[in-house]
Amino acid sequence: MVLNCNGRLLDLNTPKVMGILNYTADSFYDGGRHFTMETAVMHCEKMLAEGAHIIDIGAASTRQGAPLISAMDEIKILQPLLKNIAAKMPSAIISIDTYNAQTASMAAGEGASLINDISGGTIDENMFDTIAKIQLPYILMHIQGVPATMHLNPNYNDVVTETMQFFVERISKLRALGVKDIIIDPGLGFGKKIEHNFQLLNHLKDFQILDLPVLIGISRKSMIWKSLNITPDEALNGTIALNMAALINGANILRVHDVKPAVECTKLYALLKSNPVKLT
Repeated sequence: MVLNCNGRLLDLNTPKVMGILNYTADSFYDGGRHFTMETAVMHCEKMLAEGAHIIDIGAASTRQGAPLISAMDEIKILQPLLKNIAAKMPSAIISIDTYNAQTASMAAGEGASLINDISGGTIDENMFDTIAKIQLPYILMHIQGVPATMHLNPNYNDVVTETMQFFVERISKLRALGVKDIIIDPGLGFGKKIEHNFQLLNHLKDFQILDLPVLIGISRKSMIWKSLNITPDEALNGTIALNMAALINGANILRVHDVKPAVECTKLYALLKSNPVKLT
């Protein structure tokens, strides 16, 4: 539960918060809000000041219906931002949200500390070899399909079992290549219906059998706002509620748009865990 993030150790025995920096024009919640160098850097600084342990930067929207982006186009967008953040915030632990192996390799050269792949290596067949070469912690996410089509007809006999089988098979390939630090993410919202998402969240402890850290990304997703008949802008309360549920069920990292509430959630969880009810 201790990751080597490009020479810096990150202890996941206590939950950590990953702040989202969508450097895009079309992400589902905050697309376009931070799509200039100035606003992106300011948002990164704000999230670090609020207590984010990791900043996850993505230059490709992975919302439902989004097309894939080429590595070349992604690198053109990301590389200048990475250089700027590395110069201004050299101690920040930066994760790169990409499914392109070339982008992962570039990011490692620019000082990134983790690679977050929403496809679990299924979009770019070179991703696993690249991760083995750069030896950065790798976030292995489960997805059914690709962003452009994943929402059309998600189908499972047993979503928990099939997600587990995916992880077992992909982890085996990574271990065979010598990849040491792996984080798993069941991919809530990625090729799942609302009921699939809640089933995975409810059975999160089942994934502890893999003996790997678990990341959960629930922040303002449709499983919240569709269930409550509200909008993503109104989904902060629901996000906090389900983040606490995720922590209780074994999550080690919360990936969020709103850092301060998530940090407060982890602090309250720590108190809850350290003060169990005593039977008299």
